[in-house]
Amino acid sequence: MLPLNTVAEAYQRDLSSVHRLVVKIGSALLTADGQGLDRQAMRQWVEQLAALQKQSMQVILVTSGAVAEGMVRMNLGARPEDSAALQACAAIGQMGLVQAWADCFMEHGVQTAQILLTHDDLKHRQRYLNARQTIRTLADWSVIPVINENDTVTTEEIRFGDNDTLAALVANLVEADILVILTDQEGMFDRDPRRDPEARLFHEVRAMDDQLLAMAGGGGQLGRGGMLTKVRAARLAARSGAATLIASGLQYGVLTRLLAGDCLGTLFVPDQQPLAARKQWLAAHLQHAGQLVLDDGAVRALREQGRSLLPVGVCAVQGNFQAGEVVACLNQQGQRVAVGMINYDAERARKIIGLSSERIKDILGYLDHPEMIHRDNLVMDGVMGLR
Repeated sequence: MLPLNTVAEAYQRDLSSVHRLVVKIGSALLTADGQGLDRQAMRQWVEQLAALQKQSMQVILVTSGAVAEGMVRMNLGARPEDSAALQACAAIGQMGLVQAWADCFMEHGVQTAQILLTHDDLKHRQRYLNARQTIRTLADWSVIPVINENDTVTTEEIRFGDNDTLAALVANLVEADILVILTDQEGMFDRDPRRDPEARLFHEVRAMDDQLLAMAGGGGQLGRGGMLTKVRAARLAARSGAATLIASGLQYGVLTRLLAGDCLGTLFVPDQQPLAARKQWLAAHLQHAGQLVLDDGAVRALREQGRSLLPVGVCAVQGNFQAGEVVACLNQQGQRVAVGMINYDAERARKIIGLSSERIKDILGYLDHPEMIHRDNLVMDGVMGLR
């Protein structure tokens, strides 16, 4: 861990030029651990967000709490387990959640806009671009987008998994300077501070440090995310060059203090070059249409030489996909090494695996693409922030 004075200097450096920030607030904070929306706390965060906006910052809010608020309104003591009940709770709770945010912001003369997203919205290129343009336009108009997952229609196949992940993908989408995740913990510790009073708080870490994944713990009762999802979110945000701050939303003036450079929480510093916009879109695919199994030579060519994936390096094709869909590339041990947009559908891909590119025309009768996946449409797993 860096000395505190060095960390403070890093905070000042990384936060001094923030123009666009994404702030995520989770269920445990918003609902006072299940007691209903904590409007007093919401007013305090909104006051800070409005103050940041007045400093010419573009603010984008990712909010949890719809399901938890729905549970309170329906007097449910435990989170429902079946999807229909969860979606019903989300539909009920979303009404109160978005109205509460709108009312709080209007006290400061700030307009808001509701945006509900699913993974499919980021999976399809045109919808991805439309979402980015809409959110950026709202921010340009000084309207604060209030974003949540569209829990009323999502299934496991199209779910982000948690709003930490959603917030990181939004940070990628709009190319934010920083992602701030407010939680009920002070930040990232080397051990779970709820179980070990000697746990040590990290003030600054490298976003892609794999050791952090082993240190992170599990989730809470109300939300789907814990510290592990927040660490993964920081890794995802880093791929577009965004730093991530994880801090306690219970601290007074936490947002304005953080953006003023106060040393609060844990700062995850991106330690890789940002991905190009198109590759960010490719990496936003958390679910894939199919899988390709690669031989060792193809894995080395992708990792060490930045090559395109050729049919000769593919051992097997799994799934039923169309040309232009995004598939995962696995090594022979089943570990994912990359994702990419494939040039052939599954039926044709199976016919040409293991063959040199020169033989594609002989087998298919035509040659549109010598590559199975072109390197411009390929993202290596090590830069995606997943694992």
